Amino acid sequence: MQFGRSFEEFRVGDVYRHWPGKTVTEYDDHLFCLLTMNHHPLHLDANYAEKTTDFGRNVVVGNYVYSLLLGMSVPDVSGKAIANLEVESLKHVAPTFHGDTVYGETTVLDKTPSKSKSDRGVVHVETRGYKQDGTLVCVFRRKVMVPTEAYIKERGGEQPARPQPRDPAEKKQEK
Repeated sequence: MQFGRSFEEFRVGDVYRHWPGKTVTEYDDHLFCLLTMNHHPLHLDANYAEKTTDFGRNVVVGNYVYSLLLGMSVPDVSGKAIANLEVESLKHVAPTFHGDTVYGETTVLDKTPSKSKSDRGVVHVETRGYKQDGTLVCVFRRKVMVPTEAYIKERGGEQPARPQPRDPAEKKQEK
């Protein structure tokens, strides 16, 4: 399975459809809110949301939706990243509710070789998140520094720190 891309593998205009989607549960939303200390009742208090908001129910916290989409994009976009450089824009377009399934896709907007180091470049992408009915819920643009194929080769290939499986017979000989 491919995990991320080298600079040469990105093509302006390519669209990566991230799979699988994720159905957001009440537990997911509440845990994220509590871990990040966002205690707004819109996200945590069903009674409050029902009686005082236009939605009539809890809304999934936007940063969870963004984080979910960012995570979904890693195998296609930033799995080989040297650095995440910038989140240029982030827009929450429509609410997400408990039980909605979020799907993501990323479009390559631009790519620029590094001016200071020839073994890397910057890729500019836009990621969009949709609910199961096709409603756009979140859009963000970011820039990621990724290695060239030469960089990867110089460092021992795709997974230089991954240990090689040992033959069970070798273990017996060590004893």
